[in-house]
Amino acid sequence: MRKMSAATARRTALAAQGFAARRPSATTRKSVLGAVARTQLLQLDSVSAVVRAHYAPVFSRIGAYDRALLDDAAWSNGVRRPRRLVEYWAHEAALIPVEDWPLMRWRMRRYEHGRWNGMRQAKERNPTLGKDILDVITDVGAATAGEVERHLELDKPRPKGSWWNLSDTKMICEQLFAAGELSVDKRVGFARHYDLAERVIPPEILARDVSETEAVRELVLRAGTALGVATETDLRDYYRLHRSQTEPAIADLVDAGELEPVEVTGWGKPAYLRAGASTPRRIEGAALLCPFDPLIFFRARTERIFDFHYRIEIYTPEPKRVHGYYVFPFLLNGELVGRVDLRAERAAGRLLVPGAFAEPGHRTPETARALTDALREMADWLELDDVVIGERGDLAPLM
Repeated sequence: MRKMSAATARRTALAAQGFAARRPSATTRKSVLGAVARTQLLQLDSVSAVVRAHYAPVFSRIGAYDRALLDDAAWSNGVRRPRRLVEYWAHEAALIPVEDWPLMRWRMRRYEHGRWNGMRQAKERNPTLGKDILDVITDVGAATAGEVERHLELDKPRPKGSWWNLSDTKMICEQLFAAGELSVDKRVGFARHYDLAERVIPPEILARDVSETEAVRELVLRAGTALGVATETDLRDYYRLHRSQTEPAIADLVDAGELEPVEVTGWGKPAYLRAGASTPRRIEGAALLCPFDPLIFFRARTERIFDFHYRIEIYTPEPKRVHGYYVFPFLLNGELVGRVDLRAERAAGRLLVPGAFAEPGHRTPETARALTDALREMADWLELDDVVIGERGDLAPLM
């Protein structure tokens, strides 16, 4: 069995995610989709403290780009510029290549009655609501759950509360989306506009029926491609699969020569190298990584590869937060050397940095300069005039 050092495995993982590639001189739809081809998916999240989560990984890999290019690829469907990405439950809610939609049919069948018990209960309370929703969307086209409610004259006041206080109409729309009967035609203000899957997914892709075994094999292969070198748990987490699914798929891919078993120093568990994965001699450059970046969204892998303990603190009460509300790890020359708490204050045109923290051994003027440059680049991308450094953290005084 081939042996790999931890540093070699780290460079392989970074290269697979696109951090060894030269940034394009001009960003185009092709370069945006090239970045997505590296990650295979972009996680969606409602938090917009800085920028929506699906936009940030592309910026981290190719630099400043027009976010309309990604919107166009995901939520426009013209004859000359067909839809290239589509939403579904991959690693949580995510944008995936539209041709991968059939690989999720087995999951759609499992979600026939919804992803969680509240959806099933809503369906039981309203046995005809699903058909009514489909009838409305068939007639009027893509619509939000609220618009569907108004068409059904169900727009009743609901008690104020958390965002979990969903209407039955919203829950059934989500159940139909999870089951693959509805898809997402577009988002406006991050609200899903549901449409019939047959009007979102190209007919030749919609017609593909892939068995669960074949689909899982392809998903594990895609995870291996995106990760470069990975353990079984890494491969499993990427598309939120189950061990009973991934283990046979990995064995099959090893037999086919698509994955090679390797031993990585210090990992403590078997790993698999994607055939053809590149391992550059060095990784250069800087990047700010949003909390949902595919490079770091599996925290156990992040700690194993980078010796970087990371937890998102959005749901931690403010007095108990260690680093801040929405913290971006800072990648510099192939290592995670620090982290910054960020907030975009759009009305005032400012990128706020309440805290900047160095990892052990990286509290240096060089780290501070590189981080300052990366923050300025992000501010320019977001069309913010000023970068305001706060007082928290050991890197802040150096910036």
